[in-house]
Amino acid sequence: MKQGDKYGLHRVIKPKGVLPQPADKLDNNMDEIYDNEILIDVLTLNIDSASFTQIYEQAGGNEEKIAEIMLDIVEKQGKHRNPVTGSGGMLLGVVEKIGDALKGKIDLKEGDKIATLVSLSLTPLRIDKIKEIRSDVDQVDIDGKAILFESGIYAKIPEDLPEKLALSALDVAGAPAQTAKLVKPGDTVFIIGAGGKSGMLCCYEARKRTGVTGKVIGLCYSQSSADRLVKLGFCDEVFVGDATQPIPVMKTVSELTNGEMCDITINNVNIPDTEMASVLCTKDTGIVYFFSMATSFTKAALGAEGVGSDVTMLIGNGYTKGHAEITLQELRENDQLREVFTELYA
Repeated sequence: MKQGDKYGLHRVIKPKGVLPQPADKLDNNMDEIYDNEILIDVLTLNIDSASFTQIYEQAGGNEEKIAEIMLDIVEKQGKHRNPVTGSGGMLLGVVEKIGDALKGKIDLKEGDKIATLVSLSLTPLRIDKIKEIRSDVDQVDIDGKAILFESGIYAKIPEDLPEKLALSALDVAGAPAQTAKLVKPGDTVFIIGAGGKSGMLCCYEARKRTGVTGKVIGLCYSQSSADRLVKLGFCDEVFVGDATQPIPVMKTVSELTNGEMCDITINNVNIPDTEMASVLCTKDTGIVYFFSMATSFTKAALGAEGVGSDVTMLIGNGYTKGHAEITLQELRENDQLREVFTELYA
C-alpha cells in the first residue's frame, strides 16, 4: 500500500498544499487505499442542516433535483461540500477495509458499523446510487464509498440505540458537548433554534448544568416546535420568534430576564442573518456560541462592534473531547428526549 499523509494531503488534487476541507478537488478513487486510510461502504449521508436546507430550496423540494445537485457536487469536488454554505455533514457506513499502517492501532475491525465525526466537506466520497432522500431529517441513503483519514474521528454505532437515531444525534454532537463545557450553575442560557435537533439536546444539557438557580430560555421559529419543547420541560421560558429580526427578539429576552440579558447564547439555526439577535441578547462579557454553519464571521464581528457589545464569540467546532459519549448518553438517560428523537429522526 502507498504511504498516506495523516491529514489526507495525499488525496488533494487542487490546489496542492492545502488541507482536504478547503481543497477544490479531492481524489475519490476507491480502487486502492493508502496505508493509513479506512475504506467505508456508505449507507447513509446525514447532510448538514444548513447545507440540506439550501439544496432543498434550490431544488424547489423536488427529490430528483436534490439528487442531481448532490451528484454534481461530488462529481466536481470528489467530496460533498456545499458550494454555497461550505458545509457538509457526516455519514453512516460499514468498515470495508483498514490500511496496513492502522491495523492493530485502532479499535475498529472490518464489518464494524460507524458514524464518521468529521465533515463530508473533507471526506473523499463516491456516490454510485442515491436510493432514498428523507428531506424531513436531512438524510440520504446511498450506495457508495468513502475514505476516513488517519486523523479522522468516528463513533461505533451502539447496540442499544437504533442506528438512524444515533446518526441524527451524532451529527450535532458538538453542540450539547460544548454546552456542557460552557454552562455553569446559576447561568441564564438563551438557545436560538431550541426546538430543532441540536437545540433540544442543548436545552437538556443546559438544564442539567444551570441547576435550580439558573434559567434556560428557548427560541423556536414555529409554534409546533415550541409546543414540543414546552412538553419536554427543559426550558423555564419558551417563545416563538424570528431570529433574523434582532430587536423584537432582544425585547422579549429583556422582559424574560428583567433587563439583565443572558450569560450564554447558543445559536443552532440553519439560516443566515441571526448573528445580531445572538449578540444583542447576551450581556457584556457574556458568551455567544455559534454552532450554526450559516453564521457569517463578518456579520457577527462587525455587528458586535457596531453596537458596542463586549461579548466573547465562539465558532461552533463540531468536535470536543467526549462529544459522542455525552450526546448518546443524553438519549439514554432521558426517555422523553429519546421518544421525541425516535419519532422525528428514527
